[in-house]
Amino acid sequence: MRILDWYILKRYLVTFVFTLLILIPIAIAIDIAEKIDNFLEHADLGFIEIVNDYYLNFIIYYANTFMPLAVFIAVILFTSKLANNTEIIAMSNAKISFERMMFPYFLGATIVTILALLMNHFVVPSSSKIRKKFEQTYVSRKKIQDNYVQNFSLQMSDSTYIFIKNYNITSNTGQNFTSEVYDGLELKSKLVAQGIRWNAKDSVFSLTSYQRRELKSKTDSIFKGNNLDTIFNFTPKDLIYKSALAQEMPSDELLAFINLSEKRGVKNLNAYLVEFHKRTSLPIATYILTIIAVALAFRKRRGGTGVNLAIGVGIMFIYVFFLKISEVLGGVAGVNSLLYVWFPNIAFGILAAYLYKNARK
Repeated sequence: MRILDWYILKRYLVTFVFTLLILIPIAIAIDIAEKIDNFLEHADLGFIEIVNDYYLNFIIYYANTFMPLAVFIAVILFTSKLANNTEIIAMSNAKISFERMMFPYFLGATIVTILALLMNHFVVPSSSKIRKKFEQTYVSRKKIQDNYVQNFSLQMSDSTYIFIKNYNITSNTGQNFTSEVYDGLELKSKLVAQGIRWNAKDSVFSLTSYQRRELKSKTDSIFKGNNLDTIFNFTPKDLIYKSALAQEMPSDELLAFINLSEKRGVKNLNAYLVEFHKRTSLPIATYILTIIAVALAFRKRRGGTGVNLAIGVGIMFIYVFFLKISEVLGGVAGVNSLLYVWFPNIAFGILAAYLYKNARK
């Protein structure tokens, strides 16, 4: 690598880290102002616990979230400074093409992208689990419906199906439980219970007021009872299908969960698929945002860095808006979640290609 490549790469990474170090304390200050009353309500909650269990994981989460924004702002800032100091003009006079000048930028984007991919797929989910547990204990005021499942059905295997009228995740109790076993299209047995309770200690379900019916070729057998302890191939965790749970799973666990849920006949897993695809699409956006930022800032213009930064922040807000809209639409049943998650990258990739082509001229 040339000295010039090291110079640009160093400026890229140093400005990126500097931008993150500005954004993270602002986010922490806003969060403390929001949650200080919740912290003070708990006399048993110590400063070390708040820092270790919450704010350390808070920093990991938001540092990863702010990475694309930090890259975009950082590239605009130091590239505008290069342009204002006529350093880019000197590169042009030295017969360094725009494509060659972009090499250290792409190298810096690759380093950030690899870091973001590792964090998104492995580090942030485990960190989020600790942070969310802290929030649920000391901050959140959980709503009843968040822990309440109604009219839930699950395909346990090719032949076994379960139905639950309602189930309370907090108390691990439910009503109107049904389990049906089929041989093809023919019903072979049916188990009905008025009440169901999960016994975590023994890993069994306790049924109350149950009735089991075995359907045979000529006769049916019916068994009734008040209490029955039995084992099913699911746990109360399998009844919770919401995007918040997806954020706490490492990618390998999340993908296995999605595949298992599809086999069990769960209808809409798009919220989980959106989370899985987003973990790759956001880091890849680093390349796109780097190209846009360089194309905006490499020319010296009246107004200097301020004008470039204002234009860049406007573009960034549009990107974030598209990103949020695509996540919401991608979570709707029946749509292609992969296409919706990648749509902002596709749209801004076209913009980046257009700006790159013009910048080469």
